[in-house]
Amino acid sequence: MAKKQDQGDMSFLEHLEILRWHIVRSVVAILILTIFLFTQKAWLVDFILLGPANVDFFTYTFFCEWSGKLWNGSTFCMDEMPFTLLNVEMAGQFSVHIWVSLIAGFIFAFPYILWEVWRFVKPGLRENERKSSKWTIFVCSILFFIGVVFAYYLIVPLSVQFLGGYTLSASVTNQITISSYLNTVSSILLACAILFELPMVIFFLSKIGLVTPEWMRKYRKHALVVTLILSAIITPPDLSSQILVSIPVLFLYEISIFVSKYVHRNRSLA
Repeated sequence: MAKKQDQGDMSFLEHLEILRWHIVRSVVAILILTIFLFTQKAWLVDFILLGPANVDFFTYTFFCEWSGKLWNGSTFCMDEMPFTLLNVEMAGQFSVHIWVSLIAGFIFAFPYILWEVWRFVKPGLRENERKSSKWTIFVCSILFFIGVVFAYYLIVPLSVQFLGGYTLSASVTNQITISSYLNTVSSILLACAILFELPMVIFFLSKIGLVTPEWMRKYRKHALVVTLILSAIITPPDLSSQILVSIPVLFLYEISIFVSKYVHRNRSLA
């Protein structure tokens, strides 16, 4: 079957069969990591996911120290969190534990999933395309994890502090369910990780001729508007969080222009 795949004479059903096994192996990798992370509850939940809900989290202490040094501010200085986490369902904590383990399993398995995707599409590529694209797994993985780290140490703490401390009235106390908190954290992490894949998305779109550097320069202002809208969607409704997301995304957009230019220059030389 491998020989047929190399010769490019496989039927549609044979391609589907190969794709099915790539998907199966990816799912198995996610499940293995999910089970392992499920057993690491203290590290995954208490240390990682609930880290931004503690006043001694790195981001709060860092900004508290430097805001005091630079402009005598105390925005990030807190004696206690302005909310409490609670569970209101019988199986709530167990369900959340499974869900966050699954998301963490997907995040850690992401490089392997990309490798399986690469193995599936590789036989259909030309030799020069294989050589020019062999580093994509590494770059995609790096961008993905940079997005996760960026969200975890900047966007998530800002979101937790703003949304957790926002009140309509002093008589209303914020008591946030653990599922609501963890869903917010996980959605922000995944959204930022996907946004940081922009250069690679442009790379592949340029490869197939759907995007050109001239087109990206022409619609740079439109990209700014779209970036602000996306930032408003994945961040709390305060200006500082939106700016923190917008700046790196716009920077990645400018990098994507050079990526598209590089791809089209190589296509013209080929």
